Parts: sequence; structure tokens; C-alpha cells
Amino acid sequence: MKTLYLIRGASGSGKSTLAELIFNSSSLPGDVTKISADDYFTDELGRYNFNANNLAAAHKYCQDRCVYEMSHGLPTIIIHNTFTRQWELQPYRDLAAQYGYTVFEIICNNKFQNVHNVPADAVNKQRERFEH
Repeated sequence: MKTLYLIRGASGSGKSTLAELIFNSSSLPGDVTKISADDYFTDELGRYNFNANNLAAAHKYCQDRCVYEMSHGLPTIIIHNTFTRQWELQPYRDLAAQYGYTVFEIICNNKFQNVHNVPADAVNKQRERFEH
């Protein structure tokens, strides 16, 4: 079964941690990849340099990578982004239907210190606009 995990939640909710746990799970068959908008802002040395002006490009990067992996039949794909609005998930649901993937949507509600130092007021805004 080809599976797409869509992991969503506010900054610091545990999305990346959960994605890493799934990614490293020995019970998953075949190859696995994890994709995040944060990947776009991370250089080859692992340094994170967020620029809000490039957010649309970062999300296009995620969708393009997802299309690439699906078109090559990768059995397990993990996308972990905030996805505060339902419409943000729709392109991935459409791709899953097109390529025959089962979708698991996972919502993280934890309140950890976020690794990218997103200001508390921005995290609160993410939580306020979150659509279940």
C-alpha cells in the first residue's frame, strides 16, 4: 500500500519529531522520504535561514518533491508542515488520489519549544487559525 502521511500542527507541536519517528520506523516497507517547507530554507550544512518572502516557493518545492516521489512510486511519503487551513492540504489529497496513495492526516497538539525560534505571537496565530 502506498501511503502519504500529512502531519500538521502549529510550530513546536512535534511535527518534525513525529516525521522523524515514522521515517526511522523499521516496520515501514520500502523506501521512505520526509518533506517539509523548512527543507527549502535549510542549506547543505544544515543551517536554517527562513525568509517569509519565499514561503510560496517553499510550499511549491514541497508539492513538486511530492509529485516527483509519487510519480516514481515511492511507497511512503511524509509531509510535515503547519497546514493550519484545510485548503492547504487539498493539493496533497488530490495528488494522493491521482497516484493511488492512502492518506493519513495526523494533527500534533503538543507545545514544545519550536526548533526554529518562531515567535510566540506567531505560534499563537497559527493555533487560532487552525482548522480541524
